[in-house]
Amino acid sequence: MAAGTTRKISAASARAHTRKPKQKASVAGFSGVFKKILLVSFIGFLAWAYQATRPPSPKTCGSPDGPPVTASRIKLNDGRHLAYKEYGVSKDKANYKILFVHGFDSCRHDVSAITSGLSQDIVESQGLHIVSFDRPGYGESDPNPKQTVKSIAYDIEELADKLGLGSKFYVVGFSMGGQVVWTCLKYIPHRLAGAALIAPVINFWWPGLPSNLSKQAYDQQLPQDQWALRVVRHMPWLTHWWNTQKLFPGLSLIAHSPDVLSNQDRELLPRLLSIRKEYQAQVRQQGDFVSLHRDLMIGFGTWEFDPTDLENPLLESAGLIHLWQGDDDKLVPVTLQRYIAQKLPWIQYHEVPGAGHMFPFADGMADSIIKTLLVG
Repeated sequence: MAAGTTRKISAASARAHTRKPKQKASVAGFSGVFKKILLVSFIGFLAWAYQATRPPSPKTCGSPDGPPVTASRIKLNDGRHLAYKEYGVSKDKANYKILFVHGFDSCRHDVSAITSGLSQDIVESQGLHIVSFDRPGYGESDPNPKQTVKSIAYDIEELADKLGLGSKFYVVGFSMGGQVVWTCLKYIPHRLAGAALIAPVINFWWPGLPSNLSKQAYDQQLPQDQWALRVVRHMPWLTHWWNTQKLFPGLSLIAHSPDVLSNQDRELLPRLLSIRKEYQAQVRQQGDFVSLHRDLMIGFGTWEFDPTDLENPLLESAGLIHLWQGDDDKLVPVTLQRYIAQKLPWIQYHEVPGAGHMFPFADGMADSIIKTLLVG
């Protein structure tokens, strides 16, 4: 083509040239809007997830929006309050002073585990004074946002001092309360005259438990409970959400599922429900997180010590530490309890044939537990 010659372009070609840049601009604009939508959606999801997993503030007893204070309470040195109740003869006439520690989803009134079937003759002839208290976040005791495995033992010691229970007292713990008794044996053994652990909950991740035995016991739990405990152990920040969402079942105990009951538990259930109907609403009244969920996170979290490594804390009082377990307990595996009792020969182990988790409510059991504790 000669220099200076102009090239003719058809009208169709000219229109095509002018349209292409507009198409590219349109696609680029759409892509930009789509990215913004994704970003906004992602931020919205994060905000929702944060709110969903964040536990609500507790409804502390005595606060403007909280339940009223109806119980006797003591004020701890850090400003928190512990609610308590007393049973038996007066302190000044008592020969034996017992501090009872309630279990999961329970409160101070669940001292009925040992008092509802306890012979009044034993109470009076032995001179028993029994104190039960609401663990932090339960009933009318203030929540403890700094609660640890160790802190509850010192709460118990301070409660005993403020109530004038003397230099030594007995501790009796049922279920998760039995787990708490391990902490008393570790941190305040010098204050104990004796102890009874009744079906104490076992942390599957205590290092001293054989991994094969622990896994076997863990696998026997309900699938929904296995998942709930995995969350508690490995993602504790999800514990509240996991047990309040509606997509799949949370921990069976929180839902009061009958699937975790043994045959004996089912027989005893009407008796338990009759006793608890008067105060059931008080148990979680300050919120599920500060009571149930925090209980789980501490009980199945990483402990500051391993109970299976404990040495006899009451060397001068051999025989005063007792562990009671039903061999048909669906909540606390008897196989692990047997291993712990075998590894700690200073524990006086009592296995109850055919018994489930609620065996203390069975006829005659409370008398046996208390008399055995006091005799040694």
